[in-house]
Amino acid sequence: MAGRDDRDRHSLPDINLNYLTHLNDNLKGLRVAWSPDLGYAAVESQVLEKTSAAVSVFETLGCTVEMATPDITNLEQAFSLIWAVSYAAAYTDQLDEWGDQMDPRLVTLIRQGNSRLAIEYAQAASEREQLHDRLLPFFETYDLLLTPATAVSAFDVRKRELTEIGEYKSSSWLDWTPFTYPFNCTGQPAASVPCGWTNEGLPVGLQIVGRRFDDTTVLKAAAAFESTLPWSNIRPPLDLDY
Repeated sequence: MAGRDDRDRHSLPDINLNYLTHLNDNLKGLRVAWSPDLGYAAVESQVLEKTSAAVSVFETLGCTVEMATPDITNLEQAFSLIWAVSYAAAYTDQLDEWGDQMDPRLVTLIRQGNSRLAIEYAQAASEREQLHDRLLPFFETYDLLLTPATAVSAFDVRKRELTEIGEYKSSSWLDWTPFTYPFNCTGQPAASVPCGWTNEGLPVGLQIVGRRFDDTTVLKAAAAFESTLPWSNIRPPLDLDY
């Protein structure tokens, strides 16, 4: 998960940092931004309620918290293209032999990737780099960004996607998970911590995003939040009677 590995050209040198020694560091003086929707996401009312309440915990921990949204814009199309093309590159050669045993949605994703042009992929990759550049000044102002972890609480495991999120129509699987993929694109560290429970007893998550390479601040923020609102002894009900 961390440290140098010569088999991975994206890996970084080991900096001999023991994250555990920093988990009890206080958060006093950190500048924290709170964005409930990143400027484009539709979010379920209970998720908004629980995550908004959780943000106030960071003020009690000594942070300065402000409502602020980075200049992300919706990268859904670019991310979806990169995602599909990556799967196509990895698994196209397996389709003839294994296609009938793969998840049909995976096969569809691979075929979608195969249909895209190289120039489209290059344009999407350029959008990803532009996002990285736009986020730099935001994280010069703020140490952390808080968002909901997902736009909805847990839904039926048999569903692959949702048709509605609250009063909004949903047209893409990314509609229920709009908060994580921008930071997959930029490579920034992010943690999801339970921050409350719906009326049905299902967990709601808060996402904590940090500057690139600043895993330490993200981890100590997650640890401080969890120590204030412990949750490990709580379990949602499991109804397996389908």
